[in-house]
Amino acid sequence: MRFRLQRCCRHVVACIVIFYAVASGAEPPQSLVPIPGRPAASDFSLVDVDGKQHRLSDYRGKVVAVNFWATWCPPCLREMPSMQRLWDKLKETDFVILAIDVGEDDETVFSFTVALDTPLEFPLLLDREGTIVTQWPVLGLPTTFIIDKQGRMAYRAVGGREWDHPDFSGIITALIKD
Repeated sequence: MRFRLQRCCRHVVACIVIFYAVASGAEPPQSLVPIPGRPAASDFSLVDVDGKQHRLSDYRGKVVAVNFWATWCPPCLREMPSMQRLWDKLKETDFVILAIDVGEDDETVFSFTVALDTPLEFPLLLDREGTIVTQWPVLGLPTTFIIDKQGRMAYRAVGGREWDHPDFSGIITALIKD
């Protein structure tokens, strides 16, 4: 429990630092960092807000964006509409978004989604105990990994992004064609 609490505090601090950088007028980063050697992504099994079970390995053969986020994290909230726009653009391809809420309950996540101007249509998974986030190299919230068709970590983004930016859809489209 102590380890999980310490790790959670690091996520909160990282989210606060990113929030203040954005609030101060700094432009949010718009890049994806390649992960050297493309290590295998740790498999997980989580339920979504509708109670449906999702395993990362079930999406082998597709490019998957695994996004770790929380409702209390301002950069996480800012990037959600752009994730939906990316999803709208690529949902007919071999691409999936799995957004993993860290440490919150169903009701909190549901209330958040109802309050958004943009309805989210991609799966919102629940890591209620923060178990999965500790198995991945997450540096802060939000952190997003782009997983290639072979189930390997190809790219990472720490901090909020405009996910419908042409550079991102270009990188993801290239991975889909690969």
